[in-house]
Amino acid sequence: MAATSPSGNPATGTAGGPFPPFSKRHLLGIADLNPVEILSLLDRAEAMIPVSRQERKSYPTLSGKTQINLFFENSTRTQASFEIAGKRLGALVVNMSVRTSSVAKGETLSDTAATLNAMRPDVIVVRHSASGAVELLSQKVSCSVVNAGDGAHEHPTQALLDALTIRQHKKRLEGLTVAICGDITNSRVARSNLLLLGALNIRTRVIAPRNLLPAGVEHMATEVFTDMREGLRDADVVMMLRLQHERANGLMIPSTREYYRFYGLDAEKLAFAKPDAIVMHPGPMNRGVEIDPAIADGNRSVITDQVEMGVAVRMAVLDALLPAGDAR
Repeated sequence: MAATSPSGNPATGTAGGPFPPFSKRHLLGIADLNPVEILSLLDRAEAMIPVSRQERKSYPTLSGKTQINLFFENSTRTQASFEIAGKRLGALVVNMSVRTSSVAKGETLSDTAATLNAMRPDVIVVRHSASGAVELLSQKVSCSVVNAGDGAHEHPTQALLDALTIRQHKKRLEGLTVAICGDITNSRVARSNLLLLGALNIRTRVIAPRNLLPAGVEHMATEVFTDMREGLRDADVVMMLRLQHERANGLMIPSTREYYRFYGLDAEKLAFAKPDAIVMHPGPMNRGVEIDPAIADGNRSVITDQVEMGVAVRMAVLDALLPAGDAR
């Protein structure tokens, strides 16, 4: 149940009653959620925001539960926010160092899953470089599993925190136009955001060079642009994506300088969006590549707010998957 205070007040939804039970055992992707479930998670996350802003930042609904963070890829924001989220809800949180685990010695993902399952955790949060790896692991364990990013597939909690950030600043989601610009092909963030915004019938635009637009993107986004200025015209939200240097080699872009010239967000290009448009970025940022530092640190940037909303969303997800009194 979501919190209104650390003293144990009952959770309330937007209508003033308890949040409805979350029917899913895992959170593997936005594609698995319907609009009602998405909005329920956002409402639950909104109720978590005051918990993180008060002096005593705890609401121990997950006391006695064990959470394992299993990250096969490096992460700062996501792993830290999942750890903070679990601890604020009272869970015992264990961060596994994959580099020093048996995985580094050649243990398979299935064997790792079996080993962890034998320890009887209540939830495992997984980040992996291979698309589909998190779903495979979920089939091998008896606890809940949360996808913290798998390959270029999905990053569901990032899309949820982005939607919560937008709703906090714009006071609504309906009727907005969201422009997503950058390395769309390699971005699990873009995919999850397009799925979430599409499920809620929000107008989406993707903006990128043709070779950074994946096949079939026109079926996910409302509009597709290769000209950044046209794509940003009258947008309410500008979401920049990291140019993934590890994948975007010289065959994909001529140079980072050329990329910034045409697709880097600066004041001149941002002027095509609405005057009150907000600027987002999932991090980590390549300053001077996809975004001007002055924009990243400017008064229209909500990038640090995204980080705060990330903790609230991850608290909500853990809270929804592991309701108090659940004896899984």
